[in-house]
Amino acid sequence: MTAAAANRSTGNGEALAPSAEALVERARAMIPLLKSRARGCTAANDVPRETVAEMTEAGFFRILQPRRHGGYEMHPNVFFDVQKALAEGCMSTGWIYGVLGCHPYELALFDDRAQQDVWGDDPDMLVSSTYQPVGKVEKAEGGFYLSGRWGFSSGSSHCGWVLLGAINFDTDGGPPDMRTFLLPRSDYQVIEGTWDTFGLQGTGSFDILVERVFVPEYRTHRAADGFACKNPGQEANDGPLYRMPWAQLFTRSVSTAAFGGMRAAIQAAIEIMQSRISTNTGKASKADPNLHAAIARAIAETDEMELTHRATFDELIGYAERDEAIPMQRRALFAYQSASVVRRLADLADDMVKLLGGRAVYMSSPILQPWLDLHAARAHVANDPANRIGDVVGTMLGEAPAFTFV
Repeated sequence: MTAAAANRSTGNGEALAPSAEALVERARAMIPLLKSRARGCTAANDVPRETVAEMTEAGFFRILQPRRHGGYEMHPNVFFDVQKALAEGCMSTGWIYGVLGCHPYELALFDDRAQQDVWGDDPDMLVSSTYQPVGKVEKAEGGFYLSGRWGFSSGSSHCGWVLLGAINFDTDGGPPDMRTFLLPRSDYQVIEGTWDTFGLQGTGSFDILVERVFVPEYRTHRAADGFACKNPGQEANDGPLYRMPWAQLFTRSVSTAAFGGMRAAIQAAIEIMQSRISTNTGKASKADPNLHAAIARAIAETDEMELTHRATFDELIGYAERDEAIPMQRRALFAYQSASVVRRLADLADDMVKLLGGRAVYMSSPILQPWLDLHAARAHVANDPANRIGDVVGTMLGEAPAFTFV
């Protein structure tokens, strides 16, 4: 099946889904092209529009989208395998794919009217996000007024809608109500030029500005519903995929690009090692046992983390297919494992870089960009394992998690 055929409809609104193998093969076929565009992506502080168009044409953004809205509704491991391949070519591209590509999953949890608003006329519509709870919320009849300025909306220049985090404090004496608000492009501004970083420069994670707009109730998603796995959208999207905790999917979407970045770093280290001879000592890097050990550790530990990742979603889907509640201690452990990935991989990359001498510090060095990207990815709150440590132990003792995005 060609990529174009992947986006054709069966006639009842559902897309003709390619196989998982075909999707991953398409992603791997893009690696050389993404590598050739990576420097321009970094310089522009945004992924090229042609790259986003090619990913759309390949059907990548439909992997987690409901079938009834033209998606493929596939196992999350297919989505993550595609993300890892794209990130091996360019980690910024893999990053925005992970973020934009996981939003069809959250949108499937919204009231079906919101899904119709976004996908009714265009099943390829893309949605960006920033979940920082910084917006001002005013409760109103039938919904809310929302205002504020948010940072870190990756891929926002390519999207027609945005998901914004904010807290509703007007709950008639109840606890604050954390929600995600869904807005069309006419209701917000993307402030380009607000993303200037040392790594992941190409993600175009620009600021979003909202000047007091009305958001109907049905275009909001309560964090409490995501935590309980009881969401309005499940009435229409009743397949097992949408019974998983939303947080489990999202947290992995911002750690998984690091696997592709790490694969690129390992390949770069081997490339440099094969030809590098120290001008000071005359020693060849390909005979350096310390460098060999660093590369071997990076390969082995990356594989171990990837196997854990794959097993996690096999287990989560298993619970969903049996319609069983996932034990909270498993959810807490999975969240901790996801949060640990980027820091562990960045440390492994450090161990290789420090043994590659002056060859590693030039801007032309093939290891420099993935190394910088791995360190930049550590800054995301979901990639800080310190936020998760207490809940791993606490849930084993029967306590409720303190960090409920789990």
